[in-house]
Amino acid sequence: MSIHGSKTVESDSQTVARLLEAAEALKEALRRLSFGPPISHVYNPLEYAWPCYEAYLRRFACAPKRVVFLGMNPGPFGMVQTGVPFGEVKAVRDWLQIEVQIVPPAQQHPQRPVTGLDCQRSEVSGQRLWGLFAARFGPAKEFFRQHLVLNYCPLAFMESTGRNRTPDKLPLREKEQLFAACDEHLREAIQALQPEWVIGVGDFARRRAQLVCDQVRVGQILHPSPANPQANRAWATVVTKQLVDLGVWRAFKTSKH
Repeated sequence: MSIHGSKTVESDSQTVARLLEAAEALKEALRRLSFGPPISHVYNPLEYAWPCYEAYLRRFACAPKRVVFLGMNPGPFGMVQTGVPFGEVKAVRDWLQIEVQIVPPAQQHPQRPVTGLDCQRSEVSGQRLWGLFAARFGPAKEFFRQHLVLNYCPLAFMESTGRNRTPDKLPLREKEQLFAACDEHLREAIQALQPEWVIGVGDFARRRAQLVCDQVRVGQILHPSPANPQANRAWATVVTKQLVDLGVWRAFKTSKH
């Protein structure tokens, strides 16, 4: 039977159970790591926003997927706030329809408070990514029939100034330990989801997927961050074409944005 055809209740529950187990193992592995200057604060939404992440998986990851979109790590106004990858607040609340109370971490950077779904800032990357999916598929359930969005690394790193530091900029020793834990989680997640495609949202995620996901096809789309000049020129149109050219999406629909 095709892994993307009709599934039994048992197999559906096994998929989400394996994903939750993998995420719990990742949380445990990350607790043993430490990070030095210039990092002053480390946020792990899998800890303080676990109820929201768990709700995301239970609602939308209850069966294998044809396509997994893979991001790098949380943004300060996205997953850091909501626990959902690229978790722009309006998209999480209004499109995914997830509303879970989030208890902020005890140690927070004064310039990067966690206010959960009450956050008034919008993460542009998440707004663009989820906005494209909503424009193309309509209701969230239609997108999630064959797709899921995950992050490679669940940690957000803040410098003393409040500046975000991405995982690829960490010192070698810290990076090696972090990547070992995240690689293992990604390997387990892909085994549970059995996708045909893993699509890296940006170059970093694509490269990690190529190293870990040797049994699936790996592609890349333009990262939606406004820090990327190319992303500020018709990002949704460019990415739709990239996915069509790869053969991930069909050409008969185009984004409205």
